[in-house]
Amino acid sequence: MIPAHVPADRVVDFDIFNPPGVESDYFAAWKTLLDGPGLVWTTVNGGHWIAARGDVVRQLWGDAERLSNQCLAVTPGLGEVMQFIPLQEDGAAHKAYRTPVMKGLASRFVVALEPKVREVARELIEGLRPRGECDFVSDFAEILPLNIFLTLIDVPLEDRPRLRQLGVQLTRPDGSMTVEQLRQAADDYLWPFIERRMAQPGDDLFSRILSEPVDGRPWTVDEARRMCRNLLFGGLDTVAAMIGMVALHLARHPEHQKWMRHNPRELPAVADELMRRYPTVAVSRNAVGDIQIDGVTIRAGDLVYLPSVLHNLDPRSFSAPEEVRFDRGLTPIRHTTMGVGAHRCVGAGLARMEVIVFLEEWLAGMPEVRPDPERPVTMKGGNVGACTSLPLVWNP
Repeated sequence: MIPAHVPADRVVDFDIFNPPGVESDYFAAWKTLLDGPGLVWTTVNGGHWIAARGDVVRQLWGDAERLSNQCLAVTPGLGEVMQFIPLQEDGAAHKAYRTPVMKGLASRFVVALEPKVREVARELIEGLRPRGECDFVSDFAEILPLNIFLTLIDVPLEDRPRLRQLGVQLTRPDGSMTVEQLRQAADDYLWPFIERRMAQPGDDLFSRILSEPVDGRPWTVDEARRMCRNLLFGGLDTVAAMIGMVALHLARHPEHQKWMRHNPRELPAVADELMRRYPTVAVSRNAVGDIQIDGVTIRAGDLVYLPSVLHNLDPRSFSAPEEVRFDRGLTPIRHTTMGVGAHRCVGAGLARMEVIVFLEEWLAGMPEVRPDPERPVTMKGGNVGACTSLPLVWNP
């Protein structure tokens, strides 16, 4: 049923988890919305708004006063069940919880982790190079960032496949788990580690955060569970998806591979531009007050979906947005790949470092790679879109 305040000309039939054509091109599937108004209402998944123009996406993403983070996602019941800290908190409570998390992810810790990222990347490359082919998703993208994150929280690396599946079920659910089962699986896994960190803090990320007070008091057990649950899911999918998209660009543009190899000092700026060009994260917000925007009214209680792809690839927001221009990264790029405002991704610095190191090590250690002509690239939509298969070939 379409709410009375939604104009008929704003109604679309668009499934954020499965937009038409997403299997072959996630970005083209989403860009179909750029031809219409800046805010549309989809009848799918219970009905909700989608910000469908760059300026609308960015404006609403930064509106922490009238849009709450508590709903978490379009997936029914996910927000009520997960209760993430700090992600689902607003205002003063969000700041109180976010401060210890940001201290735990301070730049000095990210810098200290860089040698480990290089070590893992080089080991993977050494194993791949003689083969002459790989599926980059399963052979690299799902290994490097997850191993780094599991090292960061100090849990066994052999648990990576099990935890990877939990991350996928959160961002691209296939119906095989209820949201209650998903939370329980994460909590059952995390609790022994949380209990130990609270009793005897170590040098890992969870220990650093839990050692920092929340508004001058210790973390409660429930708060610790919700925070660790948040970070676990936050670290299991987004960077893997980003690195997969970056590798796809390299494979499709051998001229860019060549230029980057000859200009290694430019790779930090290149990373920024590639992260702008290939955004795959979207967030949901629930309105806590009426919002007048783009000629319509978002009513209190409405759900609003904010896809970064429709900001970063809107030609009204960026000149020739689908072109990768390496000089664009020489000045700060106001993209929304990692979010905007108070809820900007707490791991943005870590993610950027991993993308830069990936580019440096991959280009230094691998010959020219190209897409496998015999096997297609496949993608999937969701709150984090991703390549599900990326077959590459090269001369070993």
